[in-house]
Amino acid sequence: MNTSIVSTHTAELYDAHVMKNYARAPLTLVRGQGARVWDDTGRGYLDFTSGIAVSALGHCHPHWVAAVQRQAAELIHVSNLFRNPNQGELAKRIVDRAGPGRVFFCNSGAEANEGLIKLARLHGKKKAGDEGKCYKIICAKQAFHGRTFGGMSATPQEKIQKGFRPLVPGFEFGELNDLKSFEALIDDSTAAIFVETVQGESGVTPCTNEFLVGLRDLCNRHKLLLLLDEVQCGIGRTGTFYAFEQAGIQPDAIGMAKGLGGGMPIGAIWVRENAAELFQPGSHGTTFGGTPLACAAALAVLDVIEKEQLLENVRTQGAVWRAALETLVTEFPGKVLEIRGKGFMIGVRLSEDPSATIAALREAGLLVPAAGNNVFRLLPPLNATAAELAQSVEIIRGVLRAKA
Repeated sequence: MNTSIVSTHTAELYDAHVMKNYARAPLTLVRGQGARVWDDTGRGYLDFTSGIAVSALGHCHPHWVAAVQRQAAELIHVSNLFRNPNQGELAKRIVDRAGPGRVFFCNSGAEANEGLIKLARLHGKKKAGDEGKCYKIICAKQAFHGRTFGGMSATPQEKIQKGFRPLVPGFEFGELNDLKSFEALIDDSTAAIFVETVQGESGVTPCTNEFLVGLRDLCNRHKLLLLLDEVQCGIGRTGTFYAFEQAGIQPDAIGMAKGLGGGMPIGAIWVRENAAELFQPGSHGTTFGGTPLACAAALAVLDVIEKEQLLENVRTQGAVWRAALETLVTEFPGKVLEIRGKGFMIGVRLSEDPSATIAALREAGLLVPAAGNNVFRLLPPLNATAAELAQSVEIIRGVLRAKA
């Protein structure tokens, strides 16, 4: 069939039948391999969107594909009324990475964060006693924790909350990397502090190591849970398996998803031993979380990260790539204001809305997602090569020159 006819037919199906809650690019993707995807006309693109940090191994990694195919032919779903071997093995490997504790599996980052919010409420009730009121969670301004009612309530952005009030009560917001602003919000009703280790949607802004150490100390002194959202920045994206490792701390619970499944929907929360018993039968649950198929995909991701030394790849190649990107700040003064982030989670902050630049990059063969505060993100797969990273810089440079 003529590719233009296929593309037109797909666009017509979307226009007629798919909800219009996304501002989609006029692009229909049909195939992927490694760090590249192809559209329905056969044109290839360097994919540094990676499904918004999901495709940690790129597209169709052979080990991942084989693991999913094998499991799909054996056992896909049994529910959490029964055990399955893959879930137990994946929980162990997450605990091995995060520290002593327990794991709950779900389907997405929003669900993982919702689980953390429920954990905080249970901790507050235990801390204050059944008759006490201790439920407040302190989050960061410009945060993004998802689009459930709990996640929206923890996300102080008008574009996320508009139209959905009244929201869940009990959230207050300090300035990211300003420890005193968080400390000033703590009172007898506070149960937890909840932040993204690297804020992604609002513009790729990392917590400083000093700030994370300070939050850990505040939580210790006030008997609060320290909850970290590593949905986007976890699973190796910053060069360590979890981004918080670089601060030398241990949180009380971690929310993760995106890269964990390498493209298969899966989310998880790890909870430290001191809080793991807060969840008891009936307090939380899921139908699809931790299926044999989803866990097989996640186990394959962990296999490849370890066997192909992808954390080292992110650290070493990321440093060279970052240095090359930094030259754009001096080469295009007043246009490129800042390069920020860590590892393979980089934000390029412009002096203007990045929408036109993102469209021009797409036309030039590079796919990137937007973020807040005039930032576009670069989220290559963890196994991106030096040549692919260098090519991304040259494409960006070419687009910026053309727009000069």
